Amino acid sequence: MKNKFILCGTLGWCMEILFTGLHSLKNKEHTLTARTSIWMFPIYGMACLLTPACRLLKGKSPLLRGSIYTCCIFAGEYITGSILKRHHACPWDYTDARFNINGVIRFDYAPLWFGAGLIFEKFLS
Repeated sequence: MKNKFILCGTLGWCMEILFTGLHSLKNKEHTLTARTSIWMFPIYGMACLLTPACRLLKGKSPLLRGSIYTCCIFAGEYITGSILKRHHACPWDYTDARFNINGVIRFDYAPLWFGAGLIFEKFLS
């Protein structure tokens, strides 16, 4: 479990660096500067908890698997974001986003979490 935690933490960090770096293009920042937080490593590392779900969902449709992973990721993001926000330590704030809940999750990110869940699945299998 420890190795999978480290793997998921590292993979999550890499995906976030890629996403935020490419997102900087939207702001016309050609340096592609990325942004993350130390807090994100253990949060992404918790994706290792998807391992039992991956086993149960083996052979099921990608739509079902990705949807379940998305729900799990949203739950983890909501819980960890709420705890960190209470301590003024949350590295993200979606308050200004249209489809947010309490500023800690964004439903418009569902397709991204869907894909991330399937990527985590590949590494956890």
